[in-house]
Amino acid sequence: MAIDTNNFNAFGAQPIKANPMGSSSAAFRGTASQAGESAKFAASYGQARLDAIPGDDQRWSWVEVDLGAIRNNVQVVKRIIPAGCRFMAVVKADGYGHGAVEVARASIAAGANQLAVAGVYEAVELRKAGITAPILVLSEPPAESIPLLLAYDIMPSVYSAEFAIAYAEMADLHGMRAPYHLAVNTGMNRIGVRFDEVIDFCRQVEFHRALDRVGTFTHFATADCAETFDFSLQFRRFCEVIDGMRQVGLDPGIVHCANSAATLRYPQTHLDMVRFGISLYGYHPCIETRGHFDLRPAMSLHARITAVNTPPMSEGVSYGLHYRSPGSVKICAVPVGYADGFSRGLSGRTAFIYGGRLCKQVGNICMDQCMFEVDLRTSAMRSRLDPHVGDEVVLFGSKDGCTIYVEDLCDVLNTIPHEIICAMSLRMPKVYLK
Repeated sequence: MAIDTNNFNAFGAQPIKANPMGSSSAAFRGTASQAGESAKFAASYGQARLDAIPGDDQRWSWVEVDLGAIRNNVQVVKRIIPAGCRFMAVVKADGYGHGAVEVARASIAAGANQLAVAGVYEAVELRKAGITAPILVLSEPPAESIPLLLAYDIMPSVYSAEFAIAYAEMADLHGMRAPYHLAVNTGMNRIGVRFDEVIDFCRQVEFHRALDRVGTFTHFATADCAETFDFSLQFRRFCEVIDGMRQVGLDPGIVHCANSAATLRYPQTHLDMVRFGISLYGYHPCIETRGHFDLRPAMSLHARITAVNTPPMSEGVSYGLHYRSPGSVKICAVPVGYADGFSRGLSGRTAFIYGGRLCKQVGNICMDQCMFEVDLRTSAMRSRLDPHVGDEVVLFGSKDGCTIYVEDLCDVLNTIPHEIICAMSLRMPKVYLK
């Protein structure tokens, strides 16, 4: 006998009947009425008061950025580079997730001379915020962005004759110079004019009077690695390029090659300027630099508890129900998920700081929320935690004598700090500590 699927659901129960009024005109009238009431409330409450409600009071999760740590990290480097050596603060990717404008201002206040970004739009944002320091785009942008370079006083990296000439011609048309930095490929093989073709390239484009080579640079692929052969090869090639340019009368301008790792490990690479990226934000580029430099992480991730549940023993938590309650635990939800940059790969493999203790994260991390466990089976020597909605939790950073390092999360995910901090999404409010 055939089963009538219209009368039974998958478990043999009677199906849920649809509400015949669900699409009635009354329902639509109710929606319209509510919209009208909302508009009245907004007018009564005041738009200015509504706009003043902080982002972290709208969702109860936020990133804290310690600008004092940024300034400290600039000063750490300023103390080890030669007098007269310039400091370029790399603030691409929205300042590695910290906020490019705020980080740029803090860096300049601490002694940075120049800024670097990845795209023209990032440089325009800084200019619109009133920042006047020299800005370098670390790759060659599309030719369509040349008007923005000229309008906002932004320097591109250059490594193709076509772009160089188009840039120079537009600048010359308006009676302007076309400042740029020449990117040299010494072995990373990502961007740049190949090291043994630099002289020919310069001669190919030098005829244009508007072109103004302000600097020449390369980028190391292995400055953070234990082996030094490839690093040494790249540095030797770069030095030979600079010497070769000078021998034929080509001015390289500001010569720079040191990223964070090279700046901290190899003083011979400091040259005219260092480019400080990941370590500006307080992270060591490699094991070899730890313990030698007082870098302070600037970012921490915070949230407040939005729900507390006490599931019976063996009941599951979150998608897939992979975690099962052992009993005598409280499950606390916080509004942070993988859409905020808190990776789903951390599910069940990290902890949160709550009440001066490390509490295990449990269940799959969701798009917008995740959960942690408060164990009620405490010993007599420890006070029992009693979580409540609104209590603060730290997902990485320090609080109440406990610390969860970004590097701890990196070990779980087999990644680097760059990926974790840059992943903090724009919907996550930022609170700046001056």
